[in-house]
Amino acid sequence: MALEIGILRADDVRPELVNAFGEYPEMFENLLRTANASEDFLECEDLIFTSYAVNQGVYPTQIDSHDAYIITGSKSGIYDDEDWIKALKQYVQRLNAKNKKLIGICFGHQLIAEALGGHAGKASCGWEIGVKQAVMFKGGDPRFSGVSEFCLAYSHQDQVLKEAPGSQVLAATPNCPIAMTSLGSHILTFQGHPEFVKAYARALFELREPSYPAEVYSECKASLSIDTQHLEVAHWMIDFMRA
Repeated sequence: MALEIGILRADDVRPELVNAFGEYPEMFENLLRTANASEDFLECEDLIFTSYAVNQGVYPTQIDSHDAYIITGSKSGIYDDEDWIKALKQYVQRLNAKNKKLIGICFGHQLIAEALGGHAGKASCGWEIGVKQAVMFKGGDPRFSGVSEFCLAYSHQDQVLKEAPGSQVLAATPNCPIAMTSLGSHILTFQGHPEFVKAYARALFELREPSYPAEVYSECKASLSIDTQHLEVAHWMIDFMRA
């Protein structure tokens, strides 16, 4: 049985990096296909991907064309006065009203919270970049029982400040108290980036080095030696979309 996934692309990869790493929908497709084909993930099925440049106003013709949706990260802020961001919030509200499976990553995590009554904005800590460990809260969503922590690449200076009503906060990093959430059985969000391979993260951070405080960038470079659990998180995402 096929799982049809619509990827709502909220940003474009920097031109200097596209040839080596592709656009964000390709990163998600590579991540999920790799996880789906891994030996320790036996219940694999066909994954069908279609991407939509929502940052250019492109959406599916029918909301039920896909079993699940993923909202990518973005350099934009959810508070920016942009028509496409307002339209994407309205689309999230429509998806939520239909209980469509929806996963938000970084900007997507923040936008879903904001669209459904929470709040996101500038993080008091400033930039959080590099590999970070998120600790799971005890007694959270039973779908993730047995998991105590996981590491992902992070790249943000905004974050969810207040979760959407009815959401569960599932995990936190030291500087990001709301690093993972769920809402009902249909919404799952992460502040971290499971789709970032280390080489892309390193290249992106190097290009953005002038934007970072020197100490933050130094800690970021050192953190890239830490293994991430991106494939485990990808398994969670597939199981969640399929359930």
